[in-house]
Amino acid sequence: MSHDTAVTLARGTVRTLSQQEELPLLRDHLLRLDRASRHDRFHGYMDDSFIERYAEKCANDGTTIIGYFEDGVVRGAAELHPPEHSAGSQPEIAFSVETPVRRKGVGSILFKKLIAEARAKGYRSLRITTGAQNEAMRALASKFGAHLTFGHGESTGSIDLAPQRQPELAPSAVATTLDAARAIVNFNRAYWRMLLRMYGWGRTA
Repeated sequence: MSHDTAVTLARGTVRTLSQQEELPLLRDHLLRLDRASRHDRFHGYMDDSFIERYAEKCANDGTTIIGYFEDGVVRGAAELHPPEHSAGSQPEIAFSVETPVRRKGVGSILFKKLIAEARAKGYRSLRITTGAQNEAMRALASKFGAHLTFGHGESTGSIDLAPQRQPELAPSAVATTLDAARAIVNFNRAYWRMLLRMYGWGRTA
């Protein structure tokens, strides 16, 4: 099951790209990233030829790409790389947003949609790696439950996708709740008996 329903933002939409036909859209988006953004995305400056090879690889290895579109152009992208192509056989995620559309909630909606896609595929956890200086991505990852560690100029972490069990109500809490309910019922009965006696209702003629 694929969560490919388009989500509309103020100026654009978010949807899953078809891997082959829309390859140029991802490639062109990555090529438009400025030097700092390119460094953050790939943990170091990568030239155009590397990005072209990278985009082609994504189109052929089962990577899911969710794009933020404005006027038919991808301005932001979230990538879900299958576990067999990721470090530690753990699905890995990556994000890139062009500077003109940052601070508009694009990263958050891409993150939410990518997590929904990962859950639909049955993944239990996700790996995320970002540059140690990429504070915006670190904050976004933390917002969605990633626990990041630092080393060698990178921040790495994982996001647990397993459903959280709701804590069971302790027996003492159940007993306290029942006692409170009984007390309310008994109070209401006593109150109505007092009214009946006060006004003489219910007396035998």
